Amino acid sequence: MPDRLVVLYRGNRPPATALIEGLTDTVYATEEELPYLLPGADALLAWVTITPAIREAWPDNPEKAPRWVHAASAGVDSFLFPALVDDPGVVLTNARGVYDQPTAEYVLGLILALAKDFPGTWEHQQRREWRPRPSDGITGRAVLVWGTGPIGRAIARLLRAVGMRVCGAGRKARTDDPDFGTVHGATTLRSALTEADYVVLAAPLTQDTRGMVDAPVLAAMKPGARLVNVGRGGLVDEEALIDHLAAGRLAGAALDVFVQEPLPAESPLWDMPGVMISPHTAGETTSEREALVEVFLDNLTRHIEGRPLRNVVDKRRGYVVDETHPA
Repeated sequence: MPDRLVVLYRGNRPPATALIEGLTDTVYATEEELPYLLPGADALLAWVTITPAIREAWPDNPEKAPRWVHAASAGVDSFLFPALVDDPGVVLTNARGVYDQPTAEYVLGLILALAKDFPGTWEHQQRREWRPRPSDGITGRAVLVWGTGPIGRAIARLLRAVGMRVCGAGRKARTDDPDFGTVHGATTLRSALTEADYVVLAAPLTQDTRGMVDAPVLAAMKPGARLVNVGRGGLVDEEALIDHLAAGRLAGAALDVFVQEPLPAESPLWDMPGVMISPHTAGETTSEREALVEVFLDNLTRHIEGRPLRNVVDKRRGYVVDETHPA
């Protein structure tokens, strides 16, 4: 049983704090307080996950570092710093499973909004302009989902259900995947890019995926295709994306994540035609906080009882490895 759990929060504490406090000695820390409260703690619940505070507060003495860190998120790129990754005694877990279906629904909404030009319709409404015009369909359109983890799989299943032609891109190429059918590896990725009407990014941000959508990849995409990013901003070379959008090679993009968040007001992306911007909310729902706590409480109970934890992250790869569904 952890003698002391530190909960990192910003603004509001997690719900169900009484349940957490009933299981272990619990201390709450803001990002400013974390350097003083983290050393000597046995476990850390990172309710705030996109922050440099954990790296900056991590004890220099490994004996003072927590043995278990739980991220209340699917992405764990903020946690992959050497002191944590290189310490074999630190177990990192995440909230895998909470964001799968909400993100898939969001992606479907973004694709429909791009195809039907809902932003344009809204602008016409605001100006009280009656402007009938045709729009694109999505049935039969080709989608490449880059990232074959649980979120990518949920996206693939939902897009298939509405009649889109879906394939995947991942580390291991295969032709018999239950959700994607064909998964492209490095050798066939370029040909898949030339055929896709939509490229959806749902990969984790790791050393291998950082900047993977660069100028050559964007140039290989089908003219008039659209990019949807619900993974991490660091997956994309934003300057190259801006150049390709400005040149008209891509019809548009729906971007939920960015290299710098919040997206700076001076970014050209705000005003580019065909670009939709949302503030990293693809997986958020009104029940998200309760679902995140439920996952953590299950793991806390497992930890106390000495049972294996759920959602253990492979710290070298940067994600939870699922042997039944290879990435």
